[in-house]
Amino acid sequence: MKKLIAAALLIGVAALAVFWWLSAPAALSEEQRASLTEGDAAAGETMFWAGGCGSCHAEKSAKGDAKKLLGGGHRLNTPAGIFVTPNISPDGETGIGNWTLEQFANAMWNGVSPGGRHYYPSFPYSSYIRMTGEDISNLFAYLKTLEPVSRANEPHDLPLPLNFRRGIGLWKTAFLDAAPVKQDIDADEMLLRGRYLVEGPGHCGECHTPRTVFGFGGMDESRWLAGGPAPEGDGKIPNITPHEKGLESWSAGDIASYLESGFTPDFDSVGGTMVSVQENMARLSKEDRAAIAAYLKAIPAVGN
Repeated sequence: MKKLIAAALLIGVAALAVFWWLSAPAALSEEQRASLTEGDAAAGETMFWAGGCGSCHAEKSAKGDAKKLLGGGHRLNTPAGIFVTPNISPDGETGIGNWTLEQFANAMWNGVSPGGRHYYPSFPYSSYIRMTGEDISNLFAYLKTLEPVSRANEPHDLPLPLNFRRGIGLWKTAFLDAAPVKQDIDADEMLLRGRYLVEGPGHCGECHTPRTVFGFGGMDESRWLAGGPAPEGDGKIPNITPHEKGLESWSAGDIASYLESGFTPDFDSVGGTMVSVQENMARLSKEDRAAIAAYLKAIPAVGN
């Protein structure tokens, strides 16, 4: 019996050691660090709007330039609990004003805080990991030009065991992947740009793709952009593949026009949480909206 107990304890310690190793927060790789640049704030504004930073980190009713006041505080009510978005303004005490570029990049790519803690994937780093070092650097440079907002961050309200952050490391091991989702996309420059914007900074899949593992896993890439349960509350996020239940009847021009104006081909108007997303897309260049539209028409049609 003593030998059995000793063996069980040994196995338990070994399992804990493996868990601790697999779940450790990552540091920037040498390749990631080498790709960072000085940063161009003007170019970073494109990433700001493509990434929808103001939609989550500004006041909920913010419009126009008020979306640049990034004090956070949105309460996201999800089946997993309540997530509260943080202050990412350049305030030195409550925001990211004292962060370095490398700390910012590690948050965007690896979901790790300057203090070495895992961020929850409610922060869409599983998409931002596909961003280039140049665009990460440009976005950081742009954020530093915005007005500081003094607002202390609030803790998330999550049940056990979800409030144990170390376990997020295992989630990342299983689901965090920098590879493009649609690797077989035609090597056309417009399509590649559209893929980058949709799969990376635009993080469209985070809402428009259903999740694996009872809704708590990574994005189910076999049903990429086919729609799924709304992350908050009741309702569903629509299919945006070229399926008959999605955007089959829309032309690429219709999609680009919708992203600019907020009007569908049937002259209906954008609604719900997509209102803020559309307002962000309207700030992009005509060429970028056309690239997004071309990509959405080029991907496989998938049923709801």
